[in-house]
Amino acid sequence: MKVKPLGDRILVKRHEAETKTESGIFLPESAAEKPQQAEVVAVGEGAVNDKTGKRNALQVKKGDTVLLNKWGGTEIKLAGEELLIVNEDDILAIVE
Repeated sequence: MKVKPLGDRILVKRHEAETKTESGIFLPESAAEKPQQAEVVAVGEGAVNDKTGKRNALQVKKGDTVLLNKWGGTEIKLAGEELLIVNEDDILAIVE
């Protein structure tokens, strides 16, 4: 199934959660935090500017690695894969 986000929404796949601390302690799944880094899977066409009626270009593109707000977005499951739909405002930075 193919998903195309609408407006200024972006479909991302979170990176895997850390299962071990830097000192070598293994973390149970219940203690692991959701990672804030994600890969952009698909992007919408951008929000419509109220004044001009034209679409604002998004700052991210497919394949970018981004940093997300900790609690933003809507989780969905497609073909057994967990994805997240976020607004452009929920993206804090692009990782270069």
